[in-house]
Amino acid sequence: MKFLRGIYIVWIFFRYGLDEVVLTSSSHRGFRLTARIVTFGRRFRQPRGVRLREALERLGPIFVKFGQVLSTRRDLLPPDVAEELALLQDRVPPFPSEVAVATIERALRKPVDVLFTEFDRQPVASASIAQVHFARMRDRQGIERDVAVKVLRPGMLSIIEKDLSLMRMMAGWVERLSADGRRLKPREVVAEFDRYLHDELDLMREAANAAQLRRNMEGLDLVLIPEMYWDYCATEVLVMQRMTGIPISQVERLREQGVDIPRLARDGITIFFTQVFRDGFFHADMHPGNILVSVDPDTFGRYISLDFGIVGTLTEFDKEYLAQNFTAFFRRDYKRVAELHIESGWVPAETRVEELEASVRAVCEPYFDRPLKEISLGMVLMRLFQMSRRFHVEIQPQLTLLQKTLLNVEGLGRDLDPDLDLWSTAKPFLEKWMLDQMGPKRLLNELRDEAPHLIRLLPEMPRLLHQYLTQQVHTQKAQDRELVRLLAEQRRTNRLLQSVLYGAIGFFLGMVVMQLALHLRG
Repeated sequence: MKFLRGIYIVWIFFRYGLDEVVLTSSSHRGFRLTARIVTFGRRFRQPRGVRLREALERLGPIFVKFGQVLSTRRDLLPPDVAEELALLQDRVPPFPSEVAVATIERALRKPVDVLFTEFDRQPVASASIAQVHFARMRDRQGIERDVAVKVLRPGMLSIIEKDLSLMRMMAGWVERLSADGRRLKPREVVAEFDRYLHDELDLMREAANAAQLRRNMEGLDLVLIPEMYWDYCATEVLVMQRMTGIPISQVERLREQGVDIPRLARDGITIFFTQVFRDGFFHADMHPGNILVSVDPDTFGRYISLDFGIVGTLTEFDKEYLAQNFTAFFRRDYKRVAELHIESGWVPAETRVEELEASVRAVCEPYFDRPLKEISLGMVLMRLFQMSRRFHVEIQPQLTLLQKTLLNVEGLGRDLDPDLDLWSTAKPFLEKWMLDQMGPKRLLNELRDEAPHLIRLLPEMPRLLHQYLTQQVHTQKAQDRELVRLLAEQRRTNRLLQSVLYGAIGFFLGMVVMQLALHLRG
């Protein structure tokens, strides 16, 4: 079966001319000659990016998912290929409802009729990893709840492992055949894809991500995140609060309902930057298929987020790097942008600041011929990543994931409101974050974080201080005794050396006297 799958992949590879793409990307004359031979009589009317996207769609959902992940690595891909891969969508028919029911009953160890008062066997959504059914259930308090039941596709692990092994083999071929291929680091990309896929195959991880985002977003009153019903969650099954709303892509329907579209665009940017710069934990799959808008009177106009299989995390260092880069960019302080790249450790320390500054200026300066509302932060970040290839920068995965999500959010915001000024929305977050990092609030926060440790330590301070001082006295006495001993040893050594020296001088003088006596006697 694996052999047949490999044959099919190779056939698709040649059918869409991907062999020509790989061979012509090499600088070796032999490969280019081979490319002319193998493409003789073949005509490819579509650009390479379109051919790659169509080939991945033909190869099935796992390869589609791989293309989606690959599209996030815009620091590695040519722009035309990255843009085309970003268009990939899951187009997967649902699996039989009997299989979904069997999976639920195996995972939760109860019949569906016992778990739910109602269960719709017709799925409402189907993707490459899972599908969703609507149901009703009673919670612990006996209250009936409308829920959504997400069920993992059967046999996904074995399918994934087979296709991943083939991808690793193909990645090795690409690295060996093409210099450009080696620069794209295909084996590292496959390893990253492997990690993403295995994370998505664990629905408990997705439920935990959703719960964290729900806690973080409490009090913001801009976004709704479904509650997870933990008694009904397992690795293969996830039961959550059912959310109802209008897909954000249906703008005319939203207008008809009276939703303030420009405000909705600003709210989306606010949600994203709050998750990034306040929490360092953001929803990293914010395409229109995962976003609804509530028209319920109690929550009218709020976002509804779905599908939390992929989230991004940022450290304080990452956030500082981003905030300072964006701030320096809008001040046209290109030298500071270059210094930040070097200080981050992602550029070799021996890189000349002036040379890197010139490259950053070439990337950024064209944007300032446009109004601020036309400047794309996502495109700026992408261009910086692409520029950094020349300087052998190792871009961190969390930043490429952020850049992909930022492009999604920007596109979504400007689809809603073409006049959206992203910078005016982002600037307060960046300035507040920078103030928090350097102002008294940072000191107070650090003192608060350290307070439990300090409180435990405070009663012990007198004893620890006494021990330290006593130890210092003992240490000083020991050092004094050691010094006295060393001085005494030094004096003994000096006396010994003097004795040896005097003896040598006496011996030498004795020999001289003896020679003179013999000479006089003779």
